[in-house]
Amino acid sequence: MSENITITSNQIMKAVESLKELRPVYGTILDFYGQIFVAQEDSKCKLHIDPIQISEEMLSIKAEENFPLINMSEFAIDAKEAGNLLIRICDIVKKAGGDMVSTNQTVLKAIEAGKFDQKELFASLLNEDDAFFENTAKELEIEKKALAFIAYNSLKPSLSMCAEQLSAYLDKDKPWGKGYCPICGSSPGLSMFQGEGERFLICGFCWHKWASNRIFCPFCDNTDTKTLNYFFSEDEKEYRVDLCDGCKKYIKTVDTRKAERIIYPPLEQVATLHLDIKAKEMKYESGIHFA
Repeated sequence: MSENITITSNQIMKAVESLKELRPVYGTILDFYGQIFVAQEDSKCKLHIDPIQISEEMLSIKAEENFPLINMSEFAIDAKEAGNLLIRICDIVKKAGGDMVSTNQTVLKAIEAGKFDQKELFASLLNEDDAFFENTAKELEIEKKALAFIAYNSLKPSLSMCAEQLSAYLDKDKPWGKGYCPICGSSPGLSMFQGEGERFLICGFCWHKWASNRIFCPFCDNTDTKTLNYFFSEDEKEYRVDLCDGCKKYIKTVDTRKAERIIYPPLEQVATLHLDIKAKEMKYESGIHFA
């Protein structure tokens, strides 16, 4: 059975404070992302997205072929509200300071001067048009990664809402059983253990959550216990990193049964960057493309 992640802005801030107490070194970055996540939840309440319609015939074909419900380019979004959120995110970055400030100021000036098409920015992200980001970043003399960060986080509420709408088409009585998202086909960015130890995967793009086999690499379908391993720290028992020697990729896992605090997956992703560093030092690669 699959489900989606829902949480209030107040809960996000409580989660931020809890994580800051546990790992003070992450204080600044948690405050920064906490503000962005709150802005996204506030924005989500203002969205107007018409649900995507999928015919019974098409659903049958997709189920038979194990195809996701849509491609990334087919997401329905509220471009106007995404544009409003983009401005708010730029303001958050400006107040936080750091390397991205100049990028945001350049983007805002381009928008005000009518030299920047936000709809084209969002469409290019959904179409994975790397050339657009490359050319735009070069033209504006900014970092491509920073531009992609702004675009993705501005779209994230729309992606999440669209995924929630589409999840109604999923067969709740038939486990998906695949390592890619049943909504959009993207790779998972995080894994979770809940309840009696059931495992769930969370999409790294639309953040849809779905049930998964416990012993399973979502990136190459490996189920061989001899080549599937993990590491963890006694000081952070709620976390572990699952490693696959078949494809040399890893995925971070949060065991909610061992955490007596609010768990907000995007925040857990941010608060475990040290695990990413360790996994990469061990020569494993992340399967996630968005953060």
